[in-house]
This record gives sequence, C-alpha cells and structure tokens, in this order.
Amino acid sequence: MTTIVSIPRRRLVQGLAAAIALPSFAALAQAPSRQFRIGNQKGTLNILKGRGTLEKRLAPLGVSVKWTEFNAGPVQLEALNVGSIDFGDVGEAPPIFAQAAGAPLAYVAATVPRPGAEAVLVPKGSAIRTAADLKGKKVALNKGSNVHYFIVKLAEKAGLSYADLNLVFLPPPDARAAFEKGSIDAWVIWDPFLAAAQQSLDAHILADASGVVGNRGYYFSSLDYVAKNADVLAIATEELNKIDVWGAANKGELATELSALWGLPKPVVEVSVGRAAYGIGPITKAILGEQQKIADTFFELKLIPKKINVLDAASANLA
Repeated sequence: MTTIVSIPRRRLVQGLAAAIALPSFAALAQAPSRQFRIGNQKGTLNILKGRGTLEKRLAPLGVSVKWTEFNAGPVQLEALNVGSIDFGDVGEAPPIFAQAAGAPLAYVAATVPRPGAEAVLVPKGSAIRTAADLKGKKVALNKGSNVHYFIVKLAEKAGLSYADLNLVFLPPPDARAAFEKGSIDAWVIWDPFLAAAQQSLDAHILADASGVVGNRGYYFSSLDYVAKNADVLAIATEELNKIDVWGAANKGELATELSALWGLPKPVVEVSVGRAAYGIGPITKAILGEQQKIADTFFELKLIPKKINVLDAASANLA
C-alpha cells in the first residue's frame, strides 16, 4: 500500500523556489574571475611583484594576477601578440616595431624622460672625443632598441648621416665582450650595463642622451584588454608610480633590492639609481607625439616596413 505524504503548500512553494535558484548560485560560484597576466623584466615590475600590493588591490575586483619573467622587451611584445600576456614594460623602440608588425598594442603608461640612463661609451684613452669623431668607427648597439634611435639623433646633431655610422648590431653581453677586447670603437648602451662598464671596464661616457632624446620607458597592454579592463590598468599604473615615488625617496634601499635582482655589485647599481629619473603616469598626446617621431625616423631608415600612426595604439582618451 502506497503512503501519500501531504506537504503544506507554503513549504512546497519555498522548496520549488530554492530548487530554481540553485543553478544561479552554482553559476555564480563557477563564474570565471578576470585575469591580469603580467610579463615583467627585472626592474620595477619585479619590485611590485615582491610587494604583493597589486594583488591585494585587485582581489576585491575578482582579478587574479599571473607573472611571467622575460629577458627583453621585444620578447614580451611577441607574447602580447600571441595573447600570452596582458601587460608589460618596454623601452621606446620595441613598441614601434611591434605596431608596424601588426601587434594589437596599446600604450598604457610612461615613465618620465630618463636621458642620463643611456650613453655612448668609449675606452679610456680613446681618440674619439666628440660624437662627430664616430664617423666610420665601429659602434656596437642592440638593433631596434632605444639606443638605436639615440645614436641616429646624436649623429644627426653632430652633423653626421646614418650612412656615416659603421654600426655593429650586438646584444649587450656580446657588445660588452667586444668592447673589452677592443674589437669595437664605441658602445651605445643603457643602465645598468652602462654603469657596470663604467665601474669595471673604466669606460668613458662620450655623450649621454641629455638634449638629444627623452628615453622614456613604457607600460603596454592590448587594445582588447584595455577596452575591457581599464580599472585594472589604472590600478596597476598607480601601484607602479608608488614604487617609483618610494624609490626616489629611498635610493639606498632601492639599490639594495636591484643589486640582488640584477646580480650586480651595489656600488654599480648605486650609480644607475643615482642618475635615474622617477615617476610613472598615464599616456598623453604629447608623449605619443614623441613616439611618432621615432616611428617616422625608423620608417625613413627602412627599419620598419610601413608608416604607422602611433595614435592607433592609444589606450584611452588622451590629454
């Protein structure tokens, strides 16, 4: 005999309502949180990673942070192009090449100009006394880097053409070895390689970028990520600037951290930290105008295959 249990109407309605609501709660619990995948070189982003403050600020927004370390800006930009990262740091020149190659690049933030952080080095006792003396001499540099643009503009200021330069394209470790052996006449390089060569090779600065080029650093994302995550990128810019402001006021502590990070003696890093300029802020039209000049120069020199409009990589309405 079957027993029929009577359920009060009110309890039946409540049970049905709960059953209907359950999928919504489950869907909410399983909803994917946003990701912020950062490609970092050994520098300010590494310090930010160590602080953990970015993760704390983004957690309430449901954003998880993933870090991947790279050894150079162009490699970071390749990772952006294939969708492996959402954010990274780079010098002036690599974004120009990336945009010319069709990468979905968006400029997010920039450092203040840092002209003292790149220079042309010559050996102690070199007969090269001025930039004009570089004509026909073997000058090593990293092709397509920020110093590539610097040497072009320095030569121009000295009355030389690009064709007057006998450029030897070498990455920093190979260029240092060539400089030490005396197989090149000059080396165009940036900190901390610059400071290390001054300290350990007794190299002489022929000219730095002061009055020639700005030498900014840039933070980038993709146009798609910017469109969907402007809040995340604004917080990242704020946190990076906090690190820079702290570094400007605590250069000794900053040198200690960077010494461990770079594997360089602290006295070398102190030289680099001492002549650095500090401050990170949003992109402006004026800043992208500086990038446009680099892009136009590289096109004229046939270093990029086509003209580009840097404003196409603007991340938002610009001041």
